[in-house]
Amino acid sequence: MVSGQKEKLTIKHVAEAAGVARSSVSRAFTRPEMLSPETVRRVLDAAAKLGYVPNQTARALSTGRHGNVALIVPDIANPFFPPLIRAAQMEADRSDFCVFLGNSDEDPKQEDKLVGRFVGQVEGLVLASSRLSDERIRAHAAQRPLVLINRDVDGIPRVLIDSGSGVREAVAHLAELGHRHIVYVAGPATSWSNKQRRLAVRKSAERLRLKVDIVASVVPSYEAGREAVAAVIATGATAAIAFDDLTAQGILAGLADRRINVPSQFGVIGCDDVLGAATYPSLTTVSNRSVEAGKAALSLLVELLQSQSVRDIRYVLDTHLVVRNTTIGPTE
Repeated sequence: MVSGQKEKLTIKHVAEAAGVARSSVSRAFTRPEMLSPETVRRVLDAAAKLGYVPNQTARALSTGRHGNVALIVPDIANPFFPPLIRAAQMEADRSDFCVFLGNSDEDPKQEDKLVGRFVGQVEGLVLASSRLSDERIRAHAAQRPLVLINRDVDGIPRVLIDSGSGVREAVAHLAELGHRHIVYVAGPATSWSNKQRRLAVRKSAERLRLKVDIVASVVPSYEAGREAVAAVIATGATAAIAFDDLTAQGILAGLADRRINVPSQFGVIGCDDVLGAATYPSLTTVSNRSVEAGKAALSLLVELLQSQSVRDIRYVLDTHLVVRNTTIGPTE
């Protein structure tokens, strides 16, 4: 050994310091449930004093356990997702997992590619607002434990934010204010949340005898909302419910460009409450449960990894309407 160069620490050194077999050191880091708590404590204390850190690559090769999970979202720039990501990261850290983050950019082909790249490096996956077909989701779930957020596929554990309950409140709110003609500015056609919200608008409007129009939007974004305003006005509606707050913010800007006052001349409601308090006027919107969804999904995934059994879990989070300053009754 070259003078002045430290000898590389191995499990041999930890085993000698802890007074246990090398196999016990390996198990303390990979399968601690196979050892007594006292043995695990001795091994971890010895490793900490020596400054030993287990080689994750070698660990993965020998045990099949990587200590990593993946989370894929459709648009990392959408303010709905950062709180979800952070909550998932914190929950994963509690179980000593590292989170690999992927952004599919609303493209199912990119999402499929990301899953394929991650699957060899992670123990499990969480797909948030997946744009993949049910068939592709099931195929990936057959390879690795998988949990869905805002995607309802039978047989696969999923966490669903029931924005339909909040949207029904939104339609009722507009009806109570005297609006008789509303418009829903839709989100991506492949979005489970969009289908849920669109159906809630249609059924609630039918029940309350309101006229409802649908205006398509390619992606949920500020620009898409702004561009949709011409079509929104052309419907003759007096209020709009947008797929999300980003789209609603764009609608507010487009209405301002045309000198249409909100809320005295036109009402606007968003979804997910990620920008509601920050817009001007402050946006009436459906509540946000993204933090709870991120935490619940990672908790479910860790449970799956520990039990090695898949259960048909369907965890639903309710929503409600948050009334602010973009909705009042229509004026003549």
